[in-house]
Amino acid sequence: MKSNEKNFIKRLKRQKEDALEYVVDQYLSLVKGVIYKVLAPLQQDYIVDECINDVFLSIWDNIEQFKGGTDDFRKWLCVIAKFKAFDYYRRAVKKREVSSEHPDLLIDPSVEEVVIQLENQEELVKLINTLDAIDRKIFIMRFFIGMNTKDIAMQVGLTGAAVDNRIYRGKKKLQQQAIELKLGGNLT
Repeated sequence: MKSNEKNFIKRLKRQKEDALEYVVDQYLSLVKGVIYKVLAPLQQDYIVDECINDVFLSIWDNIEQFKGGTDDFRKWLCVIAKFKAFDYYRRAVKKREVSSEHPDLLIDPSVEEVVIQLENQEELVKLINTLDAIDRKIFIMRFFIGMNTKDIAMQVGLTGAAVDNRIYRGKKKLQQQAIELKLGGNLT
């Protein structure tokens, strides 16, 4: 059986390689666009390529955490790509700063730092997934894709004020949930 639009998520969860190939074929340009938007100032194409590979590896390794359909998958993929790109950007800037001060000393983040970053990213994605579908869509467009309020309003059929209100209320809800998780001992 070949992977297609209707079955690729199930096949990914069963670790079928053709499903990953399908995802790469279908979403490579989207992932590259999201990543390039963040990493373009570095002017280092090899970092973009490494980040793209890392995104698809993360999809493969973490597909069991994904819940939803094709539209949700696209959003989830964009969120992962954006976070990975930010991580790569921070690391590159940090290395650039360190190497300019001390050319013989390059510091990579420790394993603990990387694990904490990944856990924080996963927690944020889980929290965003608790929002209503419209609020989740607004948050992804605003904070991960970088769209402005006016464009989001046109996309979702609301006024700009309604979008701003939903963002404000969503932030409060996410903040409260994060506090509850922290008090419950689930966040480090």
